[in-house]
Amino acid sequence: MDQQLVKDYLWLHLVVFLWGFTAVLGVLISLPPVEMVAYRTLLAGLGLAIVIRLKGRGLRVSLQDFVRFLGTGALIAIHWILFFWAAQVSTISVCLAGMATCSLWTALIEPLANKQPVKWYEVALGLLVVVGLLIIFKFEGGYWLGLSLAVISAVVGAVFTVINAKLTRTRSSFIITFYEMCGAFLASVCFLPVYARFISDTGIAWLPTAWDWFWLLVLSQVCTVAAFTLSVALMKRLSAFSINLTINMEPVYGILLAVLVFGEQEKMTPEFYLGTCIILASVGMYPLIHYALKKKRVRQLRRIQ
Repeated sequence: MDQQLVKDYLWLHLVVFLWGFTAVLGVLISLPPVEMVAYRTLLAGLGLAIVIRLKGRGLRVSLQDFVRFLGTGALIAIHWILFFWAAQVSTISVCLAGMATCSLWTALIEPLANKQPVKWYEVALGLLVVVGLLIIFKFEGGYWLGLSLAVISAVVGAVFTVINAKLTRTRSSFIITFYEMCGAFLASVCFLPVYARFISDTGIAWLPTAWDWFWLLVLSQVCTVAAFTLSVALMKRLSAFSINLTINMEPVYGILLAVLVFGEQEKMTPEFYLGTCIILASVGMYPLIHYALKKKRVRQLRRIQ
């Protein structure tokens, strides 16, 4: 195999590993979810602005694009708030089990958004995911809130993924992500008064601790800016199929990291891991089935020609 290709795959796994580490950071940081997302997006936006300037690109966009990017950023804020909230009220493993459904929600939502028929195997795999979730709910009933928040977060994540797929066709991914971080920051800050009044029992946590600042920098600059920058570079050399297949490893890396970092408190029942394996299997089967059917169509077209 080409050495450059091997290096690209290793870098891709590092990116997915860093994304899997975000749930661990969500528990290591003592800030509540809304404040955490506000700081993360602010610091990530500043980091992306520096990267864009170093690349010699401008930040000017049309008013229409500006509004679209900010609106998508608001969805990202909701996605991350629910994600970190799920990790904090349950366990990282439960949170990532729910988040593992994201790519399948995307597979179901994208055809509807593009006015295309939903494929039979997407429905079948979606039902398989539901089976996995029901097994987890049945045997881990104490974590129903965290799992529910994670699944809703996955649905929101699928929605903005579909939106981003359309936006990136006409604009630089770096510019889009910068404005989306701005939109996510503004959305989380605007939500703070509502959060403090109706949800939080302790008000708004304005000041992170010294360790919080350290982990926030890791979260925003390493797991967000650096991982994103590297992923964009890899997308130019690797196929979408190989990238999507590797991203399916994110919950696996996250659950393994959670057990290594937090030990006993992250160990779950055998039924939990059974349900999680069913979800991961269905997610992993999606690109394989899609690829196999695509090759079959290509062979059929060649025969006709």
